[in-house]
Amino acid sequence: MAKKTVVVALGGNALLRRSEPMTADAQRANVKIAAKALAPLAAEYNLVLAHGNGPQVGLLALQAAAYTDVEAYPLDVLGAQTQGMIAYMVEQELGNLLPFEQPLATVLTMTEVDPDDPAFSNPTKFVGPVYDKEAADLLAEKKGWTFKLDGDRWRRVVASPEPKQIFELDPIRWLIEKETVVICAGGGGIPTVYLPDGTRTLVGIEAVIDKDLATELLARELGADIFIMATDAEGVYLDWGTPDQRLLGYVTPEELTAHEFAAGSMGPKVEAAVRFVNATGNRAAIGRLEDITEIAAGLAGTNVVREVPGTDHS
Repeated sequence: MAKKTVVVALGGNALLRRSEPMTADAQRANVKIAAKALAPLAAEYNLVLAHGNGPQVGLLALQAAAYTDVEAYPLDVLGAQTQGMIAYMVEQELGNLLPFEQPLATVLTMTEVDPDDPAFSNPTKFVGPVYDKEAADLLAEKKGWTFKLDGDRWRRVVASPEPKQIFELDPIRWLIEKETVVICAGGGGIPTVYLPDGTRTLVGIEAVIDKDLATELLARELGADIFIMATDAEGVYLDWGTPDQRLLGYVTPEELTAHEFAAGSMGPKVEAAVRFVNATGNRAAIGRLEDITEIAAGLAGTNVVREVPGTDHS
């Protein structure tokens, strides 16, 4: 019997936590923890992993800002760099835990976005270091960047457009057919657009694609049986931070969309889960990385399904 396919989205902060120094050693330690949680899935499922890269892109931007002799690399190149950096560690640490004969592969992944996406007219995604007002104004004039207040300092903001297409789907499918653990679509994929001159020339663009929405597109196109977003929360809560807070177990897309969730935290995950279930009819789940085997089995986390088990429709 063929294995089911599980697509897992790992949060960038799960690999490089906010309170820790942004060092290779710190990231390696967190990847080891993630690998221990993920390794059991590879024995039971075809496992496809995507990951965030926000802290890592921020770190590279900070390092670039400290060296002014050359122009800083654009965001699409930073996305490619962080895909390779993070996937290298994940592939190595998972490989150290899995049977020697288990194949693993990283696929450098590009994602197409629409250059006319409304997000480009209202950039909202913070990237890079903070500046005072004078420095931000100078950079805005010199580079054409957009800045917004992040607390009491100014930071660059870029667009977060909708993912339209993941280009490497066929190679990813071929690897899955060979029961390879695939690491791909890091950071939502490298943001790319076609030039509008009719030549079908693909180029990078300054943007950041939401990792959860891009991984949902990946899971949907692959026909995944289960789509899991691993985070540091037990699942989706209603009335979070109040005495009435409660964890959602099994829930339908309709029930979820009746509530509002913060755009900076659970909002994109809930949206991604709803899209996946509505498009495929298969299960999406949100929960803690350390609970991931139980989440895959439907025993932990928030599980989004078309019909909640045990619901009486008589």
